[in-house]
Amino acid sequence: MANIDPSQHPPFIFTDYKSSLLRGPTQSPIDIAALYSKNSEAKIGELQGSLSSRFAIDELDHDLIRNSCRGGEPLGERMIVSGRVLNQLGNPVPGVLIEVWQANASGRYAHKADQHEAPVDPNFIGVGRCISDRDGQYRFCTIKPGAYPWKNHPNAWRPQHIHFSLLGEAINSRLVTQMYFPGDPLLNFDPIFMAVPAAARDRLISTFDLSISEVGFALGYHFDIVIAGGLATPSEDDGGHS
Repeated sequence: MANIDPSQHPPFIFTDYKSSLLRGPTQSPIDIAALYSKNSEAKIGELQGSLSSRFAIDELDHDLIRNSCRGGEPLGERMIVSGRVLNQLGNPVPGVLIEVWQANASGRYAHKADQHEAPVDPNFIGVGRCISDRDGQYRFCTIKPGAYPWKNHPNAWRPQHIHFSLLGEAINSRLVTQMYFPGDPLLNFDPIFMAVPAAARDRLISTFDLSISEVGFALGYHFDIVIAGGLATPSEDDGGHS
């Protein structure tokens, strides 16, 4: 996932996004490619070697509605998210490991660190993964996540969103981003979303797609992910890529 254009991504540190002040790197990023000539063949192989053999995908990994049921179905609005992974030329990228994680319909993560006053869903853990096919296509079945409060600023709420991680052939080819929903009134109040350059924000918002919807079961949303170039999908909260 080379040819990254930093101008399409949020800065390492964005003042309104409070935690970035502490965790955002203050030094310039290191170009991994420049390190290849200075390291042993073993280290180069570690950076560039294929990870495909480590991608063990189970039948239900892509189906967050069913992959963690404990005697019932998760609560909330069922939905399908589908799209393509594309390179900077618009060509499909097959073999990309795509992982997602999200809050449940009440806006709570299945994680001990999330203690806000919303119910835990025993039938939903909110994680899944799949591999893009030969046409770059991917597909997840899930529950529409709820908004949730956070402590960034007074009365702060995160918009509904799904986290995406894309991992290519090697460990140095990763993109982490978030997908949002059309018409969400919280977007303009969210410093994570607003940290993204204005011209690139729409690339983080999915589109409702009736052709993806399944009759009587779930609504569909389309979300393509461009991994490089001037039309790249913005990264989650930093503007540097090695």
